[in-house]
Amino acid sequence: MDRAPDLDSFFADETWGAVLSALRAVLAGTELGETLKWGAACYVYDGSNVAILGGYSDGCRLAFFKGALIEDPEGALIPAGPRSRASKYLQFQTTEEVAARADQVRDYVARAIAVEKRGAKVHFAKDDLAYPDELSELLAEDNDLREAFDALTPGRRRGYILHFSDAKQSRTRTARIEKHRERILAGKGLHDR
Repeated sequence: MDRAPDLDSFFADETWGAVLSALRAVLAGTELGETLKWGAACYVYDGSNVAILGGYSDGCRLAFFKGALIEDPEGALIPAGPRSRASKYLQFQTTEEVAARADQVRDYVARAIAVEKRGAKVHFAKDDLAYPDELSELLAEDNDLREAFDALTPGRRRGYILHFSDAKQSRTRTARIEKHRERILAGKGLHDR
């Protein structure tokens, strides 16, 4: 695996740098390529994102983008959260734990690569998220905004709906929608640059 030189600061993380570097060393022995994406070490196979490393308050994670499709008879993969439907991860707190589980990491990476080689896709159930009233009203009043919102990918629409709906007060929901209006019109998702 070629190491991405622009990741030096990522692996120099004060809290988790040693654990992230230990995971990087294990991943170096796989078929994955390494690149910088979203400010983190991302691992790709044949141009497709397979896994990403991250340091969190509770440890380091090797997250698999299509974790829901990876065979997991050991039950080692942890769901990323209630809003993430495809990603699952392995978690580590120490370099010793990485060393002890290195074979497991390589095995799960091989399984993730097999998912990519099969061309498997995660199929999501139709979103049943309710639009907040404020968004429904603005979309009904503003044809340009409605057309742009409808043209967004399902994931981008979902991201906005969840973000807008999280606000407890109507004025905050309206402010969030107005804040992101230009991004929506530009076809960008909530976290796109």
